[in-house]
Amino acid sequence: MDDDEESAGVLRTVGKVIKISRERKGLTQAELGAAIGYSEEQVSSVERGRRAPRMVFLEAADQVLDADGLITGLRKDVEEARYPKKVRDLANLEAEAVEICAYDNSVANGLLQTEEYLRAVFGSRRPAFSEEELERLVAARLARQRIIDPQLMTPAFSFVHDEATLRRRVGGRMVLRRQLERLLEVGVMRNVEIQVLPMDREDNAGLGGPFHLLRLKEGTTVGHNEVQRTSRLISDPKEVQILELRYGILRAQALPPRESLAFIDIVLGET
Repeated sequence: MDDDEESAGVLRTVGKVIKISRERKGLTQAELGAAIGYSEEQVSSVERGRRAPRMVFLEAADQVLDADGLITGLRKDVEEARYPKKVRDLANLEAEAVEICAYDNSVANGLLQTEEYLRAVFGSRRPAFSEEELERLVAARLARQRIIDPQLMTPAFSFVHDEATLRRRVGGRMVLRRQLERLLEVGVMRNVEIQVLPMDREDNAGLGGPFHLLRLKEGTTVGHNEVQRTSRLISDPKEVQILELRYGILRAQALPPRESLAFIDIVLGET
């Protein structure tokens, strides 16, 4: 089953649950829509599995239809169905990780991006995403970012950013400024380390491109990279070992975390 079929199957099941609950209550689609603030067409699209309902829709429908949490309980399924499978798979791995390491040399890491910055990143893609695809990707990335929680000290995060990521004006000057401010904000969290690899360094072990390392609870480590529309999970121990070696060298080549934050602050002042 491909990604679209899997997501569509989940949404059709959610739609059936809502339809059965509505009919049990004796309401038409128009009546339900009027009661929860949606049009008849929108309710119909949800029930047919053609539209992913937002949480406000699920909460309102659950209340109006006296579903006792049956409909709101579908929230996680709906959220996951809205996102591309490769994003769901990565998010599931991140949820099982005790440490997440990432090297980026083009744009700020996705877990650290502000919404306006990540919209600019996705918006620059050619051929361009449709509005529906764009919103789906934005929602998925924002959902992944929930793993960085100031109230929690797990997992541990290590980010190495090439200086170019700090200076490339993705979305324009003000968008970049707010992105740099976000890096400074997250960089002081006790479970997050952000390092910068200056462009004037002669050695850079990451010229081959960005990659992630995820150290999982069960003790294994997997790698992940995504370039030019190709998302690849790396589980072969020999390949993972190479990435671990490369990441260790990158950390040694980069500025220490405290100096890196000072460096980002200087770039912010110059931007």
